[in-house]
Amino acid sequence: MAATAHVPTRATTTEPVLQVKDLNVQFKTEDGIVHAVRDLSFDLYPGKALGIVGESGSGKSVTALSIMGLLDPTARTDGTVMLDGINLLDLSDKQMCAHRGKDIAMIFQDPLSSLTPVFSIGRQISDALRIHNPEWSKRKIRDRVIELLELVGIPSPETRIDSFPHQLSGGMRQRVMIAIAIANNPRVLICDEPTTALDVTIQAQILDLIRVAQKETGCAVIFITHDLGILAGLADEMIIMYAGRAVEKAEVDELYTHQWMPYTMGLLAAVPRVDQHRDEALVPIEGHPPNLIMEPTACSFAPRCPLAIEACHQRVPRLKELADNHQAACIRGEELRDQSLNARDVFRPPVIPQGQFYGVPRDERETVLDVRNVVRHFPFTKGSIVKRRIGTVKAVDGVSFDIRQGECFALVGESGCGKTTTLLEIMDRAGDQTGTISVCGRDHRSKAAVRDSRADVQIVFQDPMAALDPRFTVYEVLAEPLQAHGWAPDKVRERVFELMRTVGLVPDMANRFPAQFSGGQRQRIGVARALALKPKLLVLDEPVSALDVSIQAGMINLLDQLRAELGLSYLIVAHDLSVIRHISDRVGVMYLGRIVEIGDTNEVFDDPRHPYTRALLSAIPVPDPQVERNRRRVVLAGDLPSPTDDLSGCPFATRCPQYALLGPDEQKVCSSRRPELTADGRDRLHACHFPQSGEIGSRIPGGHDGHPGRALEKEGD
Repeated sequence: MAATAHVPTRATTTEPVLQVKDLNVQFKTEDGIVHAVRDLSFDLYPGKALGIVGESGSGKSVTALSIMGLLDPTARTDGTVMLDGINLLDLSDKQMCAHRGKDIAMIFQDPLSSLTPVFSIGRQISDALRIHNPEWSKRKIRDRVIELLELVGIPSPETRIDSFPHQLSGGMRQRVMIAIAIANNPRVLICDEPTTALDVTIQAQILDLIRVAQKETGCAVIFITHDLGILAGLADEMIIMYAGRAVEKAEVDELYTHQWMPYTMGLLAAVPRVDQHRDEALVPIEGHPPNLIMEPTACSFAPRCPLAIEACHQRVPRLKELADNHQAACIRGEELRDQSLNARDVFRPPVIPQGQFYGVPRDERETVLDVRNVVRHFPFTKGSIVKRRIGTVKAVDGVSFDIRQGECFALVGESGCGKTTTLLEIMDRAGDQTGTISVCGRDHRSKAAVRDSRADVQIVFQDPMAALDPRFTVYEVLAEPLQAHGWAPDKVRERVFELMRTVGLVPDMANRFPAQFSGGQRQRIGVARALALKPKLLVLDEPVSALDVSIQAGMINLLDQLRAELGLSYLIVAHDLSVIRHISDRVGVMYLGRIVEIGDTNEVFDDPRHPYTRALLSAIPVPDPQVERNRRRVVLAGDLPSPTDDLSGCPFATRCPQYALLGPDEQKVCSSRRPELTADGRDRLHACHFPQSGEIGSRIPGGHDGHPGRALEKEGD
C-alpha cells in the first residue's frame, strides 16, 4: 500500500465537524411546492460514520446535495449547515468551490456519468489536486495521483494513470471516484449509494476501501443507502428518513436491537438474510410514500402504519428522545419501547400457501426445463471496415441444469459470468447453439417446436419501464399476447382483469399508462404480462434489483404466492444472494461461462465447497452489527481472466485464496488441469480440485476480520 505522506494528523476531538440544523429543502414544480426535506438536524463527528436510510423519495440524496451546494438554483433551502463556523447555505457557488473537494467531498452513485469521458483518470484526479493546491509542481501532483491510485487498489497505477473511464470496469471507475474524493484529505466524505450498481464482490471491496479512506484521512462519513446490511458493518450512528423527515435516530447497535418507529421495524423485517433460512414470508410495507406537494399536517406514515390511531392523523409527531441517544418520531413510541414489540408483532407477514408440489420428492416431479451442455461463443473481431477474427468470447461454455415442477432454480455470479446469456439462449433458442434445451419434454431444434412452446416459457425483465411500451395502456399491454394467440375479445377482457387481480392491482387501473405507476407496480404489470398465456416456467432477470427494500419484499412474496397457487417453476438471475437464499430451492454458481457449484440452496449456502462460492457469500452484508463485526470475509486477489483466454487449468486459480495454501504439486494440478463438476452428495456438484468445508474464511490467509487495510492489500477488481 502506498505511503500516506500527504495525510495530516488530526487530533481527536469531541466537537462535531459538521452541524446540520433545521434543514428544509423545497422545489417549485408545476403542481406546487415539493417539501423534499423537512426540519432535519444532526451532528457529524470526526472519524465517525453516519448512515442515512430510507425509501426512494425520502430526501436522502437531496440532503447530500444541499450540503454540497449542488442543488438546482430554483431550490429553496432554509436552516444551517455549519462547517468551521461557516453556514454553507449562505455561500455563493463560487465561494462554495473553496470548500467543495477540499473540506467536503462526495462519491456519487454512478461513476460513469460522474467522470468526464474525454479526460484521462489521471487528468481528472490531478485537476482536483491542482485547484486546491496551486503551489504544487506537476511532478508532485503526478506522484500524488499515483499514490492515490495505489491507495484505492488500482493495479499498475503508473500506466493506468493515462487510461480513460471507458477503459475501466465499474468497480475500478468507482475506485477512481473515491481517489478524487479523498485527494485533498477532506474532513467530510459523503457517499451517495456508491455500491448500488456493483457486483457483491466489488461492493465488499468498495466498502472496505471507504473504511480505509476514513482511517487514512480521519474524515467523517455520511453514507446514504437503502441497504440496511451495508450500514450494519459501516455506520456508527443511523438516521431513518421518511417523507423528508428523520423519523428515528440512534447508534447503530441500538437501532438494530430496538426499533421504536414502525417504519424502521418494517424496513428491517423486509430484508432477507443470507445467513438464515426462513420458510415464512417477508414483511412488506403496504402502500406508498405520500406526495410531498402539500406539507403534511399529520404523521406521514400513518396511512401505511398498522398501529395508527386517531391522534396519528391529527398532528405531526416530533422527534422525541425515548432512551439515551435514541430518538423516534412516533406518537406510540413509548408503548413500543415499554412493550418490547418487534416487527412481526406489528407487521403481520402474509401466509404463503405450501402449493401442490410441497413435500413431493424432486425425482417424482416432471422436468419443465432441461439444459444440457449449452455453449454460446461469440467471435471477437478487430477492424472498422475489414473485420478479422482475433479471438473467441466464451460467454457460455458447457452449462447443464434442469428445473422440475414448482421449483425455483437460481443462477448467481459476477457480471460477465454468463448468467444473462444463458437466459437469452433459453428464450431465443435459435437452434445454432451447441447443446440441447428442452421445455416440457420438447427439444427445441425446430422452429415449429419453438413456436409451440412460446406460451410455456415467459420472461420478466429487470427494468419494467424499458420492457413495457409507454404508448400502451395496461389493458393493451396485457391483452397483446392474448390477441396474438387468437383469444376472443370477451375472453381477453376477462383474462386481463383476472391477471391484474392476481398480481395485486386494481382492475380500475387498466386504462392507465406505465408511467403513471410506481416501480413496484410496473414490475407487477410485467409479471402479469408474463402470466397471460399460463406458462409453466417464468424466467426472471434481476426482477427486484431496482426496487426499494419494502417493495422488494412485496414482490418476493408475490412470486412465492404465484408459485404455490399456479404451480409455476422459476429460473431466476440475481446479484443479491440474500434474495436467492429466500426464494430459490436450488442454485447454480457461474464463473466465466461455467457452473462451478450447483445444488440445494441451503446446502450450498450453509457449507459452500468452491472457493468462489465462499467469496460471494462472505461479501453479502448481514443486517446485524454483531454478526458483521465477527464475520471473516474472503477477499479475492488478482484480476478476472478474460473470457477470450484459452485456459488449460482452473480459471479461478488466478484469484483463488485457497490456491495460496496448496503445495507446489497441488498448485500444478490447479494450473494445468481444468476441474469438472464432481458429485458431493445426492444433489450437490462442485468443480474444484481441492474443495473447502467449514466456516467461511477460516482457512483463508489474511481473511478480512474488520481490519480493512489488510483486506485492501489482497483486493483486485
